[in-house]
Amino acid sequence: MFTGIIEELGEIVAWEKTGDAGRVTVRGPLAVSDASTGDSISVSGVCLTVVEQGPDWFTADVMGQTLAMSAPAQWAEGVTVNLERAASVGDRLGGHIVQGHIDGTAELLEVRDEGTWRVLRFALAAAHAPLVVDKGSIAVDGISLTVSAAGDDWFEVSLIPETLERTTLGRRTAGELVNIETDILARHVARLARFDGRTTS
Repeated sequence: MFTGIIEELGEIVAWEKTGDAGRVTVRGPLAVSDASTGDSISVSGVCLTVVEQGPDWFTADVMGQTLAMSAPAQWAEGVTVNLERAASVGDRLGGHIVQGHIDGTAELLEVRDEGTWRVLRFALAAAHAPLVVDKGSIAVDGISLTVSAAGDDWFEVSLIPETLERTTLGRRTAGELVNIETDILARHVARLARFDGRTTS
């Protein structure tokens, strides 16, 4: 489990495609400072498991399903990514509960500077729209954010300078894809509503 508070910007230093899966090596000194084999690290919102590591890097396997659901441009040498170590018991929950199990991608439609903050508008797929609400939580490339506005097929987030500087969202331009994870509570409520009082036993 993660909180969506990005700890550092990392870099993909190696990417090897293996059939319908892949293996990625990421440079992230802080991320591996107390990591062990088997630990989870969020890479731009995707929960990956450390299989090898060095002084400032780690390697993880990326399943085919993850590749299919995440932004394709993320998986290439030289790409900057958001990194967060898994939350430990007793940590302050500065963001919201983020699993690292992305729902898919969203296209960045518009970037607007409004005073000291920047507004990003993203497209919203029909399957995700019921799970995104104004003032609700959403993770974009692993970053815990508050939805500042939402329509039937779009949502917006408003970013302060700190977020723009410390994460990859400050570099995003219209037309790019990002990984999104909707709020886990919204997903559970939507699932329960589908059964409409029926039991599964």
